[in-house]
Amino acid sequence: MDLTWDWPGGVAFYGVSSIFEATGEQAYLERMVAWCDEYIEAGLPIWNVNTCAMGHMLLTLYEHTQDQKYLDLILSKIDYIQNKAPRFGERVLQHTVSAKNDFPEQCWADTLFMAAYFMLRTGVMLGEKPLIEDALHQFYWHIHYLQDEDSGLWYHGYNNIRQDHMSGIYWARANAWAAYTMSRAARVVPEGYLYPPMMHIWSSLRDQLAAIKKLQKDNGLWGTVLNVPEAYGEVSATAGIAAAMLMQGNPLHAKYVQKALDGVLSNIAANGRVLNVSGGTAVMNDVEDYLAVDRKWAQGWGQGLTLVLLAAAIQIGE
Repeated sequence: MDLTWDWPGGVAFYGVSSIFEATGEQAYLERMVAWCDEYIEAGLPIWNVNTCAMGHMLLTLYEHTQDQKYLDLILSKIDYIQNKAPRFGERVLQHTVSAKNDFPEQCWADTLFMAAYFMLRTGVMLGEKPLIEDALHQFYWHIHYLQDEDSGLWYHGYNNIRQDHMSGIYWARANAWAAYTMSRAARVVPEGYLYPPMMHIWSSLRDQLAAIKKLQKDNGLWGTVLNVPEAYGEVSATAGIAAAMLMQGNPLHAKYVQKALDGVLSNIAANGRVLNVSGGTAVMNDVEDYLAVDRKWAQGWGQGLTLVLLAAAIQIGE
């Protein structure tokens, strides 16, 4: 896959970095260094929320090589997120996919992985409390705008101008972005209990996972729209949700995790391609549009989130 410096590559190489951290296998680090250095030489794009997802790989590269050029890129992305990225309301990050004002005053769950979690990891690595606080601020407000308190599930997006959730869909991969990044936030912040938004995150994740587990299909997957029984099972979302459950370590989730792991493993082809991964998905108009998104091709986020689940299984010992 000739992945570019954008969110598909960001999620894919985050998966590679996760497997590297879980196994210590140097070949993974060497592959990331080679790819990254070649791309830097070829030329990098203008930053937006989605391209900041590549920052996850850069954090791993800097931590293990101490090469200044990786830190410089990390700080450049952080400067964009904190000082240049469009925000609305209570300084909530607007989701952007290009240098344009793509989705005015729209809040998407995707932003938590692409930008907020990256900010959080950077703040922890550098010991920068204001950066950690800004990242947790994003989590707080994304929970506020996107989680349905009655069901515990997350909407895909929120339009602040219209004051609505657009089509109001509980998209599975949006729930995976939220669940996985919240589960990581709960683990990576030193003395997280000293940050008031963390209590919000713990409660949000608890209720979300309690709701999601009831919607798992017999084959271990979760449907691409969680509360629609006829929705096809989607592997990238399943991997992200199961990884979040593993990170939580709740024994009541164990049987759902095992079922999901079996379902994901059954969707990995002999050449490593992860099957049944939905294509890139904007906030669509209705359920039918979500169900019509193609799942034929290998996708960077499918490969990456599957690696994230396998890495979590190795680290947690499942």
